[in-house]
Amino acid sequence: MFFKFTTAGESHGIALTAIIEGLPSGLEIDVERINFELWRRQQGYGRGGRQKIEKDEIQILSGVRHGKTLGAPVSFIIENRDFIHWEEVMSSGKLENEPKNLKQIKRPRPGHADLAGGQKFQSRDLRDILERASARETAARVACGAFSRQLLENFAVEIKSHVIKLGSVPEKPLQKTFDEISRIEETSPLRCADKTAEAQMIELVDKAKAEGDTLGGIFEVAAKNVVVGLGSHTSWSEKLDGRIAQAFMSIQAVKAVEIGNGVENAALFGSHVHDEIIFSDNVFSRITNRAGGLEGGITNGEELRVRGFMKPISTLRKSLRSVDIDTKQENLAAFERSDITAVPAAGIIGEAMLAIVLANSMREKFGGDSLSEMETNFDNYRKLLENY
Repeated sequence: MFFKFTTAGESHGIALTAIIEGLPSGLEIDVERINFELWRRQQGYGRGGRQKIEKDEIQILSGVRHGKTLGAPVSFIIENRDFIHWEEVMSSGKLENEPKNLKQIKRPRPGHADLAGGQKFQSRDLRDILERASARETAARVACGAFSRQLLENFAVEIKSHVIKLGSVPEKPLQKTFDEISRIEETSPLRCADKTAEAQMIELVDKAKAEGDTLGGIFEVAAKNVVVGLGSHTSWSEKLDGRIAQAFMSIQAVKAVEIGNGVENAALFGSHVHDEIIFSDNVFSRITNRAGGLEGGITNGEELRVRGFMKPISTLRKSLRSVDIDTKQENLAAFERSDITAVPAAGIIGEAMLAIVLANSMREKFGGDSLSEMETNFDNYRKLLENY
């Protein structure tokens, strides 16, 4: 058994769409909670004007009947409300008369997929590339992650995220417990668990905005109550940390991933790194969690801790040097409406991607055509762990 999804759609096209395969039958689906996750993705201090236009909501097209999954593929769309202003520019049909302004992009943005994608696909209008490369695509991923999350909740899995560094603030990334992360209010400007640091982050965002610049940062996603034994050591493609790293690196603008204290651990002696094992109340556990809940590519029962390192957004009002792809003359890079920073939103996307990876691993391990069959298999496995 497996869980997988495919998204389609352009940033200013008529809609985003996705197909999910592998959800068991009988899973209750709360559409409002999916829409809430979409709302969470749109929040955050430093977001651009697009978030004021769109109010993302899904329309389920198939695979769900009377509020429960059928075991068949689930498909849905998320309407792009701004499409009304882009109908000719993004038309899928051949235009009778070419509009005066096709909003063509000829000056690629440094750091974006514009130029490399244009060269790869031999496009003379870089809008062909940037429309799909845009992080707008992640709205569909967040919705897929919301379906995954509703599956995982049947097995008590909780997933949270927070911003631990924005630009240079604070000097060292924040370290917070799962309970501290859980207490962050959804209205928090930057999803930061430290109000003093958050105020300094806001000042930095204001500074970047005034200078026509952008900011990156670090977000952390934590998952609690993940069962021992997801993933495997037996093959490179089965290692769960490898799958998580790929999922996080696929998020637009994420350029590095850390699991547990991976970066810090590289500079320490082994005696200061590895999590010592204890046996108490008939359960194996670790005194510390520097490994971030994964050993040998397998979950060990501790909290999963994954960090995504997001570079500054590549669309700057203070445009960087570029070259016109037709004239080959030096010019300033094109500007598309964009954010100053989107690190809090990247954390929400990270939650979704971790939920998707975990849902796939749960489906692989516990199978079942129906949710009740999957739950039975899970309960039997838990009994085996108790008797180990």
